[in-house]
Amino acid sequence: MKASLLFKQYVWLLDTIRRSRRISLAELNERWQRTDLSEGAPLSRTTFNRHRAAVEEIFGITISCDADNRYYIVDGDLLHSDTVQQWMLSTITVSNIVGEARGLHDRILLESIPTEGELLRQVVDAMQRSVCIKVTYRRYGYNYDSSWTIEPYCIKLFRRRWYLLCHFSDGGFIMLSFDRITSLELTDDVFEIDPSFDAESFFSEYFGVMTDERIPLTRIVIRAYGNERYALRDLPLHPSQQEIEEGDNYVDFELRLRPTTDFLAHILSRGRWVKIQSPDCILQKITELHQEAIK
Repeated sequence: MKASLLFKQYVWLLDTIRRSRRISLAELNERWQRTDLSEGAPLSRTTFNRHRAAVEEIFGITISCDADNRYYIVDGDLLHSDTVQQWMLSTITVSNIVGEARGLHDRILLESIPTEGELLRQVVDAMQRSVCIKVTYRRYGYNYDSSWTIEPYCIKLFRRRWYLLCHFSDGGFIMLSFDRITSLELTDDVFEIDPSFDAESFFSEYFGVMTDERIPLTRIVIRAYGNERYALRDLPLHPSQQEIEEGDNYVDFELRLRPTTDFLAHILSRGRWVKIQSPDCILQKITELHQEAIK
């Protein structure tokens, strides 16, 4: 069997169990035979177990069986949060679905995400080897490059762009956009990452990739009107978001974050559909930005 077909079968199995949460082998086999991947053959227990082992080896995700002989994903939260496993599965699943619909390619429109393939490979290599990188970088609005030797700590994908969080040896962090890096090379200088560093925790108080500890952690209440209230329920702005009140054609949401520029810009982009209820300082800032835009 072709390796490409086998890989698609692994992805199908993982995605089907993920969506079902718990499913028996008989139910899996029934769905399996309705797909082109089966090539008309049933999903035998031997094949299933072989695919389970491959899924664990490739994705690092374990498929286990409960007392009722129903299969489920161990630590299923991995596939319901912003993890590498979730991103990989989502990307490959979409690729498989679109790839099978060859006759519909002109009717399926996608957003492009810069691959930054070689640059990404270099950064990952440096992170795996724990070596510093020498980066040449051009900021927006500047006509000259800056160069630093820095420690690569974390990679983050946000709004279709790749970012690199780096640490200076004498303290402090800097966030770099991959598309503004003009050159990058690995050095022989080895560094030790701060054992207390946790990437998810580092960004937990921020909206996107902008970070600034000088901005206080703030309780913000926003009011969403019309269809925006449903959109925010489906796609929360931040992990801290909670729904606190519902009224006639609006819903109030509470968030706890540091309101950096990218957060304010997002609120501005929602226009009249979102209003800052509190605190007054953020409401005033949004009002000023709208007034400047009108001018």
